[in-house]
Amino acid sequence: MERKNYPVGSENYHLVEEIGRGSSSTVFRAICKPLHETVAIKILYLDQNDLGSIAYEAQTMMLVDHPNLQKAHCSFISDQYLWIVMPFMAAGCCLRIMKSDFPNGYEEAVIATILRGVLRGLEYMHHHGDIHRDVKAGNILVDSNGEIKLSDFGVSASLFDAGDRKCSRNDFVGTPCWMAPEVIMEQNYGYKADIWSFGITALELAHGHAPFSEFLPSEVLYRTLRAASPGLDHKTDKKFSNSFRKMIAMCLVKDPSGCPSAQRLLKHSFFKNARSGDYIVRKILRGLPTVGDRATEIVLKQEDMVVKKRKISQDEYKQGIAWNLEVEDLKTWWASQQLLDGEASTSRKDPVVVQQRGRFKVTPEIEESTMPETSRQ
Repeated sequence: MERKNYPVGSENYHLVEEIGRGSSSTVFRAICKPLHETVAIKILYLDQNDLGSIAYEAQTMMLVDHPNLQKAHCSFISDQYLWIVMPFMAAGCCLRIMKSDFPNGYEEAVIATILRGVLRGLEYMHHHGDIHRDVKAGNILVDSNGEIKLSDFGVSASLFDAGDRKCSRNDFVGTPCWMAPEVIMEQNYGYKADIWSFGITALELAHGHAPFSEFLPSEVLYRTLRAASPGLDHKTDKKFSNSFRKMIAMCLVKDPSGCPSAQRLLKHSFFKNARSGDYIVRKILRGLPTVGDRATEIVLKQEDMVVKKRKISQDEYKQGIAWNLEVEDLKTWWASQQLLDGEASTSRKDPVVVQQRGRFKVTPEIEESTMPETSRQ
């Protein structure tokens, strides 16, 4: 099959409608004029302070070559903006589909099918020395044929440095509810941090929301460190199988050395329940509002909340408002709580409190806003 050459230059594209928005980017459904093809275009403002991460995202999307990872056709600079041209995923992201028609979560076979695609994408990334660092339902795209793709490499990172494999990272990025304990503490971490986020995403797909989503971000991070790992409840989650419960428990081990790799996790019996893309189409895509309609509805809801409320509420948290919190404050609080209750960390024998000034770097989560959400074809 001959590979298409997508043109560079904004004059070659017609922006049809906005389908997603983040703090520094907007995503549009667009038409590639020379090819007469519908595409999604992510437009990012070129902030001089963040050029490295923007360039890395564009490069990663150009280089990935896996059916379960969102790839870029091309990218180019127009004025002060970077345009990333991508395939148009006609059903949007799992989070907005869930909010639209499945507020209490998906059935188990649907979850298994979605998660298998995500895990295959993660296996590819980890094998090539990359970690995603923001796995969640808002970054899982679905095409009109039920195909699953993991998207948004805006905070992904390489475990290679100058040609040599690094064993870990230690920077604080991600979205609070999905962040692994070792990421919160800025301790050295590797691809196992994605496995924790994957487990949280499994619970999100099962319940319609992530664990601890009713709390403010500082409380979410504290509970992630101090509370027992979340999981499926034996009483309220009886509809789910024991295999699903065990798979989640394997992912949400606070000591990363106890977490399985993506390759190993794919062999878990839970994924025997995974079905084909046609099953996804039948079960969750038929009858959905268009992606444009869903995007408009969410924007209107968010604007209404801004007018009515002056402080961050649970609803605003679930909509994904971004917060800036002092790293020092949270970590000092966490350390003081340890001294007061006399207990050691549940995840490590010698917890390290990093004395680094700065602010939490969290990704704004207007659902899947930083990657294409699409209308049904």
